[in-house]
Amino acid sequence: MRKYLTLILAAFAGFAVAEEPSSSLTMEQIPENIAPAYTNPQKDAGNIPTTFPFQPPLVPHSVRGLQVTKNANQCLSCHSPEVSPTTGAPRVPESHFLDRDGKPTEGTSPRRYFCLQCHVQQTDVNPIIQNKFESIRARQGK
Repeated sequence: MRKYLTLILAAFAGFAVAEEPSSSLTMEQIPENIAPAYTNPQKDAGNIPTTFPFQPPLVPHSVRGLQVTKNANQCLSCHSPEVSPTTGAPRVPESHFLDRDGKPTEGTSPRRYFCLQCHVQQTDVNPIIQNKFESIRARQGK
């Protein structure tokens, strides 16, 4: 009898939780589902200062349309060691040509091949979620 009573109470509790009204937001209004408005990429902003130690350099130009897949990396068409002297783009550092043991690889290291994992484009958009981040430099007044 006690088992049946426990089972019935658990079922009622489950129904009560399932019937609880959800928030008034729809799936399209949840911040994770709002696409950022990349309509305003900066036009070659030059070197952008970093805000924390060991931060990867920021991309000062639009990356829209650049293909970075396992078969092609269009970032290397300007930033590779062979081409960068003629394009004037910053050269890919030596660390991107070393494997995890520190040995040189033939081309770009597989773990450093997908540039947009670490290097991000800057653009002037309103943030989806407000952020009150303050860098150490700003906090110290430097």
